[in-house]
Amino acid sequence: MSNLLSDKRITVMGLGRFGGGLGVTRWLVEQGACVTVSDQAGADELAEPLAALDGLDVTLHLGGHEESDFVEADLVVVNPAVPFDSPHIQAAREANVELTTEINLFLARCAAPVVGITGSVGKSTTTAMTGAILSACKPTHVGGNIGRSLLESLPDIKPNHVVVLELSSFQLSYLPLLAQSPHVALVTNLYPNHLDRHGSMAEYADAKKNIFRFQCPDDVLIVNRNDSEVASWTDQAPGRTDTFSAVDEPFDLNVPGLHNQANAQAAWSVARQFDVPRTVAAEALSGFVGLPHRLQLVAHRDGVRYFNDSKCTTPAGAVVALEAFPARNVVIIVGGYDKKVDFGELCAALADRAKAVVTTGQTGEAIADGVESARGDAGVLSVIREPEFAAAVVAARDLAESGDVVLLSPACASFDQFQNYEQRGKTFMRMINSQVRFPPEFPVGTQETTPL
Repeated sequence: MSNLLSDKRITVMGLGRFGGGLGVTRWLVEQGACVTVSDQAGADELAEPLAALDGLDVTLHLGGHEESDFVEADLVVVNPAVPFDSPHIQAAREANVELTTEINLFLARCAAPVVGITGSVGKSTTTAMTGAILSACKPTHVGGNIGRSLLESLPDIKPNHVVVLELSSFQLSYLPLLAQSPHVALVTNLYPNHLDRHGSMAEYADAKKNIFRFQCPDDVLIVNRNDSEVASWTDQAPGRTDTFSAVDEPFDLNVPGLHNQANAQAAWSVARQFDVPRTVAAEALSGFVGLPHRLQLVAHRDGVRYFNDSKCTTPAGAVVALEAFPARNVVIIVGGYDKKVDFGELCAALADRAKAVVTTGQTGEAIADGVESARGDAGVLSVIREPEFAAAVVAARDLAESGDVVLLSPACASFDQFQNYEQRGKTFMRMINSQVRFPPEFPVGTQETTPL
């Protein structure tokens, strides 16, 4: 792909309600490109990100896509949330229009070695931990699926720096267009997720493998040796391999759970590739306090601790969060948007370990049925069905007693009642920190949001 983008006709497909396309749009304008932003949403829905484009020479085609923007462009920058079989993408391909993504544009131009981190659970925390360790030794830039686009930082990224990117399966799906993988690739684990997009576990795994598929012999793939599926991928790696485990020599952490030990060990395994001493890693990890919406301690009131784990959008992630606390001390809120994943193992874990389960959202009934089936005739577990999120939070708070934990770990995406997981988490925190019990009709969809 040419680096000369000046005067090229470039379509950015998807500005996004939370500005996911903002960084690449601004950067393309700086390169002198003739940029058209195409989005299915209308101007009212995109008011906030559009305000950030004010004053830029950008053509806006909103409220639907126009085929000419895809077949007459020199380049189409695709939002990774758009599946590859989209008719607009197919039209561009048939017209021999080049396709790319924000991440691909960045990787093709980044002067520094890149660490790519993916997995079904823990990739955000592992990315943040890795950034914390490496930044203690050298200039480090963290981005990708966590934080902001790094395209606009390219002039500041030097060969002796390091870049750490969290990469989702959606972003990795488009990596074959570039045929380039990060210098260090790390896979935390693999559990069922996004099957509504990928269709099968095989296709989901295949997307994840792009993180190392195009590596060179001097590159490194790091995998969790306790995950039999990703551990087997070392045989397919073009370069060197390394492994980590949650039960490796432990670090002194401020964040709870064995899963966070796994995240720390993963981050340390990356740091080793850059010759970082373990003492430096240990000091950086000891000061790590976690990320918002990831087992975030919200309040400790009347002997009850409240944790916001709204970022948890997989059944496996909810099981991990549940296991971070003593059995039969957790009142957990689960349920949300249906991503067509199986809840069998989650329901079994809930029946085995939770004190009470409050279900909500599209998947609430299915999860409640599964928990009741898994508990059999034991009769010691409360299962409460509250379709509306606010009512579910009130119910969980009412069930908790001193010594208990109230845990929001939904195991599902948020799109049935919220715009994103951050809005869901903020709503939970506002309710817990308020002395007013919000009624079931509380308008959860109107809460303040933070762009993704």
